Amino acid sequence: MKYLITLLVILVSLLTTAQELNEKMHELIKAERRSAHKRMQFKASQNTDNYDIKYLRLEWTVDPASDPASISGKVTTYWEVVAPMNTITFDLADNMNVSQVMQRGDNLAYTHNGDELIVTLPAIQGTGVLDSMTITYRGEPVSTGFVSFVQETHNGIPVMWTLSEPYGAMDWWPCKQDLTDKADSIDIFVTHPQFYDTQEYKTASNGVLVSETVNGSAKTTHWKHGYPIPAYLIAIAVTNYSVYHEYAYEGTDSEFPIINYVYPENLSDAQNKTPITSYIMEIFGELFEMYPYADEKYGHAELNWGGGMEHTTMSFVESFDRFLIAHELAHQWFGDKITCGSWEDIWLNEGFATYLEALTTEHIDGNDAFIAWRINTVFDITAESAGSVRCTNTTDVSRIFDWRLSYQKGAMVLHMLRYKLGDDDFFAAIKNYLSDPKLAFGYARTIDLQSHFEAQSGIELDDFLADWYMGEGYPSYWLQWSQDGDDAYFLINQSQSHSSVSFFEMPLPIRVNGSDGQSQWLRLENTENGQVFVENVSFPIISVEFDPEYELISRNNTITTGVKEIRIEHLSIYPNPSDDIISIEVENTNDAMIEIYSFNGKLVLNKEVHSKVERINLSGLSEGVYVVMVKQSDTVYVGKVAVR
Repeated sequence: MKYLITLLVILVSLLTTAQELNEKMHELIKAERRSAHKRMQFKASQNTDNYDIKYLRLEWTVDPASDPASISGKVTTYWEVVAPMNTITFDLADNMNVSQVMQRGDNLAYTHNGDELIVTLPAIQGTGVLDSMTITYRGEPVSTGFVSFVQETHNGIPVMWTLSEPYGAMDWWPCKQDLTDKADSIDIFVTHPQFYDTQEYKTASNGVLVSETVNGSAKTTHWKHGYPIPAYLIAIAVTNYSVYHEYAYEGTDSEFPIINYVYPENLSDAQNKTPITSYIMEIFGELFEMYPYADEKYGHAELNWGGGMEHTTMSFVESFDRFLIAHELAHQWFGDKITCGSWEDIWLNEGFATYLEALTTEHIDGNDAFIAWRINTVFDITAESAGSVRCTNTTDVSRIFDWRLSYQKGAMVLHMLRYKLGDDDFFAAIKNYLSDPKLAFGYARTIDLQSHFEAQSGIELDDFLADWYMGEGYPSYWLQWSQDGDDAYFLINQSQSHSSVSFFEMPLPIRVNGSDGQSQWLRLENTENGQVFVENVSFPIISVEFDPEYELISRNNTITTGVKEIRIEHLSIYPNPSDDIISIEVENTNDAMIEIYSFNGKLVLNKEVHSKVERINLSGLSEGVYVVMVKQSDTVYVGKVAVR
């Protein structure tokens, strides 16, 4: 009873911690799963594949106090031709008004059809040609997706900021909205009034702050970013920010700045909370690699929007809670350095960022808190019986950023890979993934991550990913155990919550406990239903726990005991295969039951045994392999039959 009470106290403590973590995590996702625009009207242009963005010079003029919100600017694009073309197409919302397209002093003809800006080139350009042009435009942006372009106030002071994920860059500037084509480098020039009343405006953006230049009543801020970046990660924010510096790896040769742009009214709170950033930076650096933009900076810019956004080198955040700092910082590796090649693979961004939050918890708060995170996460994932990590509808913002699937299930799939492969291979594979020259500062698909896990571990993961990434739902396990001397017997069956997966293959963590406080961990490599394991346990078992630390995604698991022995393939079943009547030979008919399970663990037939040869009609069953069990009070016999 004392052991049981202690266990209950620990469980209550873990669940309380899990609830607190859950509340914080849902604050983060309020923004990233907003459903105001459930269906995206934009579809990536099919006419931008013939050129590769090389460089962008982005010159914007904004006024956070303007009503309505507006922007004007010049966007100069440098490109390389990858297929001969006589026109070039940009993505731009139809309410943005283009006034001029210039190339080397000449005006070029253009049409603006829907969300495509099509510019006619002076001549056909062949593969390999390098060229550029400048587009001058203005307009009043209409936000899609999350918000795209926002002007509002904080503490009575105007503020403007952008957030273009997933398809919102085209709402406010002419771009190539393509995850797989990053500009090699960018220069950003933002011009705005120097002051609002007596409050001086400052601009936060990507890269290194080059200059702030005052010209009369206007100020122009120049930021420069020297790494590949996709359109959706380019961002600006303007208001009366208070700015302060911290440093990662302070006092070492690796030192670089962390620059915080904070609303003045929240300065004290931010200064108390942001110092954890450098510590988390070091955790991620030790686990994976050095921060990828260390020669520029990392930073935060505050905005009044529920959540955060991982703009490269400058995350926009609504608060400075540790979980949010960790999540957006994690994206600098997973999402920014290596970007998902399609929103179908959004888990490569969000699953990783969510799991790195959990790793932060593991390293700062300890293993009990990490277990609490897994308990909470598994409960949330299995609250519904369907849904895959793979995003099958990339036009639906709420599905792309589905908290349960893209974030939580994606994170737990990573954790299960860690359990399956072991810490050494898991973390080494991710380091290799991040340093792969074909992926670094580019983009990746799930197959790219898979190849690195397989190369490092030597374990084939097609089946794992078919089950846990492509497939929907989760397994429920039934474990039956017994002990005879030092031999412990375990019979495993599984059912699935969704028909897309016939069987979830996964090593199962089992803990067996003895009366004198002994315990032993077992790892059962479960590959099929009706599987029997015999393990050496040198003490009398009084209890068995199935996955007590929540390494797996599962729910409604059952453990039973009482059998003396479990025998596999000891049943004589004939004819086998069969499409009609089978005969089952039974050694002992006393208190015996026959149970037949489909391969996915569903009980399809059970009957009492009345004779040593029982005849069973299988004609009503679908084609497949079935597990046959003859169960008695002290013995279970297991066999299989194929139905044609």
